[in-house]
Amino acid sequence: MIPLKADLPTRTVPFVTFTLIVLNVLIYFFTVSIGPSVNAMFFTHGAIPYKMIHEFTLSGGLPAPVFQSIFTSMFLHAGFFHVGGNMLYLWIFGNNIEDEVGHIRFIFFYLLCGVVAAYSHALVDASSKVPMVGASGAVSGVLGAYILLFPRAKILTLIPIGFFITTVRIPALFVIGLWVVGQLMYAFSSVTGQGGVAWFAHIGGFIAGMILLRYFRRQRPRWQRDFK
Repeated sequence: MIPLKADLPTRTVPFVTFTLIVLNVLIYFFTVSIGPSVNAMFFTHGAIPYKMIHEFTLSGGLPAPVFQSIFTSMFLHAGFFHVGGNMLYLWIFGNNIEDEVGHIRFIFFYLLCGVVAAYSHALVDASSKVPMVGASGAVSGVLGAYILLFPRAKILTLIPIGFFITTVRIPALFVIGLWVVGQLMYAFSSVTGQGGVAWFAHIGGFIAGMILLRYFRRQRPRWQRDFK
């Protein structure tokens, strides 16, 4: 099941969402262009759980490079489907959340969800020296906000049925809810994050989005709230 489009208009142009997508895609193609050197980039600019936890404990705070890597890791991706999947979800769901919270607030909301997501994985697997990369934690925060704000919004979804493929419009509550169930199943079947995916980062980002929404959401007059 692959979501394609949300049937929910926006009042403003979601230029922050567009900018985030462009930045992620451009950085991905840059990493592809440098070939094998990308591994060194991941270890330098990816978020490494061991450093995030142990260097904070030893120094009483995060050294600047480690702190910065938590943010830079959100713009690095390990493959085409990695960046493609994350940007597809950001494209579908990000515009409505940006419209609801405002452009500037959306930047901070997105990044803060990513930080919480990174630490959600780091706390579960604090001994890992494998760098985390990807926007999925921050995007998960967007999904957390979306399921609270627009649970009945219809999502055009691609569904394979045997050898056939069809599209149907499904409520966001079901689409995102099924995604959450999948994350929980994978996470708790691999508590240490084995398999190359930081599942607990997705869960942490999702919960962060649900919690942070109340602090970032703009208050609109009741007559404007007619499309939920």
